[in-house]
Amino acid sequence: MKQLLVFIKKEFYHVFRDRRTLLIMFGLPIVQIILFGFALSSEVKNIHLVIADYSKDVKSQKLINKIMTSEYLLVEQVNLNYQEIEQEFKRGEVKGALIIPVNFSSDLLHSGKSQIQVITDGSDPNISKTITNYLTAIIVDFQQQEALSDQVPALLSIQPEVRMLFNEEGNGSLNFIPGVMALILMIICTALTSVSVVKEKEMGTMEVLLVSPFKPVFVLIAKAIPYLLLSLANFTLILLLAVFVLDVEVRGSLLLLYLESTLFIITCLSLGLLISNVTNSQQTALLISLMGMMLPTLIFTGFIMPLENMPKIFQVISNFIPSRWYYLAVKSVMLKGLGFSYVWKETLVLTGMTVGLLSIALKKFKVRL
Repeated sequence: MKQLLVFIKKEFYHVFRDRRTLLIMFGLPIVQIILFGFALSSEVKNIHLVIADYSKDVKSQKLINKIMTSEYLLVEQVNLNYQEIEQEFKRGEVKGALIIPVNFSSDLLHSGKSQIQVITDGSDPNISKTITNYLTAIIVDFQQQEALSDQVPALLSIQPEVRMLFNEEGNGSLNFIPGVMALILMIICTALTSVSVVKEKEMGTMEVLLVSPFKPVFVLIAKAIPYLLLSLANFTLILLLAVFVLDVEVRGSLLLLYLESTLFIITCLSLGLLISNVTNSQQTALLISLMGMMLPTLIFTGFIMPLENMPKIFQVISNFIPSRWYYLAVKSVMLKGLGFSYVWKETLVLTGMTVGLLSIALKKFKVRL
C-alpha cells in the first residue's frame, strides 16, 4: 500500500507539471459546457422576419404589434413588393415574410375571413416549419381575441392547456447539459488516460517499472486514481457551471448523481487504459481516444439526434456506447429527480462495461517489452 501511495503521488506530480494536461482537464470542459450550453438549443430564436403591411389599418397594426411581442422573432416592417422580398430571401437577409393584403380589415369585418400570406425560406425545412408554427399560433390567438372583442359567437372553441413536464420554464439548454457532460467526461478521461502507459513506453521508463518490486497491476491502478480524482473535481466544476451559469436545477439526489458519474468516469478510464496498452505512441492513442470516441458519443448518445429516428442497426450499436447509458442516468436523476430504482439498468450496464474493459486492459498489459 505504501508503494501504491508513493506511485500515485508521483503520478499527481506528472499531471500538475504538465500545463497542457491541466489545460485539457479543466480549460476544455469550461469552454465546452458554456459553448454547448448556450449554442445548442432545440428552440429557434431571433428569426429575422419582415412584414409588408398593405392594409395599414387598426387591425393590421394590432396583429403586427402582437407578432412583435414574440421573443422568437426579430420583426422589421417594410414596404417592399414581392420581387424585393424575394431578393431579400436570395441574399439570406431574412428567413420569413408576412404579407398583409389591402382589404385585410374589411374582409375580416364583413365576411369574417381574410387571407394573410406567409413566406418562408424552404432551404432549411426545420426553421421554415418553426416560423410557420409560430406565426400560425399568433394569428389564431389574434383571431380568437378579435372574435371576443367584436362579440362574434363561436360555434365551438377548444382551448388546449399545454404543460412541459420537468421543464416548466422551457429552458432550451436543459436537454443538452447531460449530453455535454457525458461528452466531456468521455473524451477527457479516455484521452488523458490513454497516453499514460504509452508515455512510459516512449520515454523508456517502462523498463524501470517492470523490473521494480511494484506489481504490474498496481501500475494501472496508480495511473488511474489521479485521473479519477481530478475527473471528479472536473465534474464538480461542470455541475457548478450548469447550475449557476446555465440555470439548470438538480432535482434528484446529488449523491446518486456523483455515484453514477464516478462509475462512468471509471468506465472511461478503463477504456483509456485499454487503448494505452494496445498502442505504441501517444499520437496514436490520442487519435483513437479523441476521434474514435467523439463521433460515437455525439451520434449514439441521443442528446443531439434522437435514437428512435435511426435505423435498427444503429440503435443496436448505440447499446455499446457507455455515454448513452450515462446520459440516460443523468437525465433521470438530474432533470427528472428520479431515484436509483429508475436507473438501476443503466448502472448495471456501466458496471458490466467497466469490469469487461478493466479485465481486457489487465490482460493486454505486457509485463515484458
